[in-house]
Amino acid sequence: AGTEKPILLNSIADAEAFVSGAEVAVIGFFQDPQSPEAEQFRLAAGQVPEVPFGLSSSSAVLSHYGAPANTVALFRTVDDDRRDLDMNSREVDAKKLTRFVRINELRLVTEYDPVTAIGVMQSSVQFNLLLITDKMSPKHPERMRKFRAAAELYKGKILFILLDSNLKSNERVLSYFQLKKSQLPALAVFHTPDDQHDVLTVGEISTERVQDFCNRFLQ
Repeated sequence: AGTEKPILLNSIADAEAFVSGAEVAVIGFFQDPQSPEAEQFRLAAGQVPEVPFGLSSSSAVLSHYGAPANTVALFRTVDDDRRDLDMNSREVDAKKLTRFVRINELRLVTEYDPVTAIGVMQSSVQFNLLLITDKMSPKHPERMRKFRAAAELYKGKILFILLDSNLKSNERVLSYFQLKKSQLPALAVFHTPDDQHDVLTVGEISTERVQDFCNRFLQ
């Protein structure tokens, strides 16, 4: 399966279909697909299996996206945003590129960790909703399904974030919201500009409960 990445995008139609088909998509715009920069791009593509990478060397595609050669663009549907990375500077390698993708790849539900936290902070969406829960719980997949269904309804308005209570680095967040592990799962909604927030300990997650909580806070 290693041959499928990155996908070659030969036309504007290919590129548009590629971008609209994913929550997060990355396109490398390279005039010379054999350049050292393109090689680093391929390496990075292999390191981020969950994000689709496309590569285009078509001048029509480059000008359609207003992308200079050796640019990598990340497109995300959650807030209809695009982030560009210039690969012309020699020090951009696969490692830096992978980090760029990890920081900026906001999805309908973004899992919170020290790297994605940076992207969350930079997002244009000012409301964050955290589901603070134990990922190891047998109920986790079902909770996520309901949480994601709610996330669909607030695309571009609220950023939905999954916070795993098992992660050492997340203990700070628990104490910030004054939550104990025995009270989980919990929802916390947060307005970034003024730190206003509200916490709800829920016995169980339902899409309706998440909606009620969001709507109350938004009002």
